[in-house]
Amino acid sequence: MKKDTFRVVTRGADGQIRIRDYDSAEALLKRHVQVGIDDCSADLDLRGLPVFRGLIGPIPEGKNIIRYESPEVFETLTKDWSAPRTSRRARNKARQAEEHPPGA
Repeated sequence: MKKDTFRVVTRGADGQIRIRDYDSAEALLKRHVQVGIDDCSADLDLRGLPVFRGLIGPIPEGKNIIRYESPEVFETLTKDWSAPRTSRRARNKARQAEEHPPGA
């Protein structure tokens, strides 16, 4: 399936994530300056798509979305994604150990 939605994810002045979708690269070109084209993506559907000043991307998202992110959003989401997660079971055991220490 051809990717046909261009999504730009940024952070507003209030700190909230802002998502704006465009129907075409041309619509996106009206708001952002193209500085090149993607020629090395592992996702072949992304090759040849525009690269924009101040945005990270193109990044595949789902079956038909092409995502671009501000550097700050990219860094934040990457840190969140890569952070180790503790399982619910491990958190429950840790909480129980705090509430009922051995020998208490």
